[in-house]
Amino acid sequence: MTAHGLFTAHVPGTSFVHRMPLWAKLAGVLLVGASPWLARSAWPLAVVSVGLALVIVSTRLPARRLARSMRGLLPLLVVLLAFQWWSSDLAHAVRVVLGIANGFVAAGILTATTPVTDLLDGAARAARPFRRLVDPEVVALTLGIVVRSVPWVAGSFSSVRQSARARGLDRNPRAVVVPTVVHVVAFARSTGEALAARGLVDPAADERRLRGPAEGGMPEHGAAAGH
Repeated sequence: MTAHGLFTAHVPGTSFVHRMPLWAKLAGVLLVGASPWLARSAWPLAVVSVGLALVIVSTRLPARRLARSMRGLLPLLVVLLAFQWWSSDLAHAVRVVLGIANGFVAAGILTATTPVTDLLDGAARAARPFRRLVDPEVVALTLGIVVRSVPWVAGSFSSVRQSARARGLDRNPRAVVVPTVVHVVAFARSTGEALAARGLVDPAADERRLRGPAEGGMPEHGAAAGH
C-alpha cells in the first residue's frame, strides 16, 4: 500500500539539490516557509513558486508525484482561499494560499531528494544538545516511524477507496473509513509489537521494574507469592 507522492520515498539522483547538505535544504525549507511573512505582495511568492518548479525539473522528480501530492491539498487550499478572500481581500488570500503551497512543495522536495537515513541522522544530531531531556536515538526512531507511517496510511486509504469504488460504495463514508481505521490500528499494533520485540519499551517502566518493591517499583514474584 503506497501513495505515490513527494513524501512517499527518496528519489535517487545527482542534481545539485541531491548533493546539498541536509542543513542547507532545511534552511531553504525554512526560508520558503517564512516567505509569506517577509513578502508584502503575492508576486515574490509567485517567484518562489516558479523557483520550486524549476527545482523539481532540475532534480527530475516525477511530475505525477507532485500532482498527486497537490491533489490531496487542493480542496483545503480552495476552501482557505475562499475564506481568506471573504474575511480580508483577494491579494491576502492568494498570498496565504501560495505560502502554504510553497511550503508544502519545499518540504516534499526535501524528503524526495534526501535519503531517510540522512534525515534520521540529522534528527539525532539535532537532538544531542538536549540529551538530558530526550534520547537522540528515540527522536530518530520516532521520526522514522512517522516517515514510514504517513505514506502507508495514505496508501491504505487510497486502496480502500479504490476497492469501495469498484463495489459502487465510494459515496458511502462507512465503506471507506471503517476499513481504513481497521488497517491503521492493525499497522499500529504490529509496529508496537515489533518495537517491543526489539526491547524498545517504555524506559520508565523498565526503571520501575529494576528499582524493585523496596523503592516503589514492581514487586518481585516471590514477594507477590508471599502475600
